[in-house]
Amino acid sequence: MLEFSNAIQDFIETGGNVLLVIGVLIFVMWLMILERIFYYLRGHRQATKAALANWNNRADRSSWQAEQIRGAIISRVSIALGGNLPILQAMVALCPLLGLMGTVTGMIEVFDVMAVAGTGNARSMAAGVSKATIPTMAGMVGALSGVFATTWLQRTAKRERLKLEDRLLLDHSSAQSLASK
Repeated sequence: MLEFSNAIQDFIETGGNVLLVIGVLIFVMWLMILERIFYYLRGHRQATKAALANWNNRADRSSWQAEQIRGAIISRVSIALGGNLPILQAMVALCPLLGLMGTVTGMIEVFDVMAVAGTGNARSMAAGVSKATIPTMAGMVGALSGVFATTWLQRTAKRERLKLEDRLLLDHSSAQSLASK
């Protein structure tokens, strides 16, 4: 365990302080992704059952007012499905930007070393180069994993909304029979 902790500490020192910020961002992003997955597995099912029970208990399912209530029920469930997806998308977009910031700060360090020691000492420039490349890699890895997860979450939310729309049926036959009378 101590070796693992030391390896992480060495990795963060090699990548610079921006790497720590990227790590925290990726950790929070994946906590929010896991929250959405657990909501889809548990909370959404309960919300769907409540919405279906609410709709099926209605006597009127054919009027304009019933159609508006149906739309409100679907909207509430859809908003709950969407949850933190916009924030997750912003976090995914932020990962490569923070990686780019790490690149810039690392290159500034390289230029400082070049100004003091000249270009002949590659070893002294290596620390700056690693601070420039490791945060970029970490930002890209975080963004790629987040893109796949948020895309899956968006597709799942859209699919669940469509399923709910299909299950909350309007009763057009009674509306047509009322209109014909």
